[in-house]
Amino acid sequence: MSGHSKFANIKHKKEKNDAAKGKIFTIIGREIAVAVKEGGPDPNNNSKLRDVIAKAKANNMPNDTIERGIKKAAGNANAVNYEYVSYEGYGPNGIAIIVDALTDNKNRTAANVRSAFTKGNGSVGTQGCVSYMFDKKGQIIVDREECEMDPDDLMMLALDAGAEDFSEEEDSFEILTDPDSFSEVRQALEEKGIPMAQAEVTMIPQTYVTLTDEDAVKSLQKTLDLLDEDDDVQNVYHNWDE
Repeated sequence: MSGHSKFANIKHKKEKNDAAKGKIFTIIGREIAVAVKEGGPDPNNNSKLRDVIAKAKANNMPNDTIERGIKKAAGNANAVNYEYVSYEGYGPNGIAIIVDALTDNKNRTAANVRSAFTKGNGSVGTQGCVSYMFDKKGQIIVDREECEMDPDDLMMLALDAGAEDFSEEEDSFEILTDPDSFSEVRQALEEKGIPMAQAEVTMIPQTYVTLTDEDAVKSLQKTLDLLDEDDDVQNVYHNWDE
C-alpha cells in the first residue's frame, strides 16, 4: 500500500463533513443504535460498539452526543430497525463502486442508489460484480503531525498487536489489519494515546483507475455526490484514483 496515501482524501472528506456534520453524525448514530441492539450498551463488553465509538471520536463527535445515542438505543428496544444492505456497480469507464447502506426501507434505498448511478451514466450490477476487485481490511490512519511516538516504535506497537502492514507516507502512517484483528490493534493504539484520523474496516481497491476524460469525471462526481447526500448511505468505496 505504500505510496498511495489516502490521507489527503480523508482530510478533504473531513472538511466536507464539517459543512455537513449532521450527515456524518446521523450515519454514526445509526451504527451506534445497531451496535447497542446487537451487543448491549456497555462498550467494555461490546467490541463493535467500541469500534463505532472510536470512529465517532475520529470524526469529532462530542462525547455527550455519543453517550446520548447509546442511552437512547439502550432505552428504546422498539426503536426503528435498521438493516445493512450493499450494492455494487459501475461508474463511467468501468470505475468500480460499492455502496454500503443502513436503512429502514430497502425499496427506498435501492431506488435512490439506482438513481444516483443512472444520473452519473453508470449502472448498478449484481452482488459480487466488483467486490472481488477490493480487499476488506481494517485501516487506521495516523496524522504524522499529531503523533509523538517514534515511527519505528509505532510500527512495532501495531505489528505486535496483530497488524498486517505498516507504511509511512509524507504526512501520515497507514496501518492495515485483517478485519478480525482490527479491534485489538485499534485498542492497543488507543491505550497508548495514539490519535487516529481514521479507524474503520473498509474496502481497499487492489488497483486504481485514472480518469482523463472531463465528462467522465463530472459524471462520476455526480454519482458520488448524490450518494453522499443520501442519509441511508453509510460508505461508498471506489477505485477511482482521484
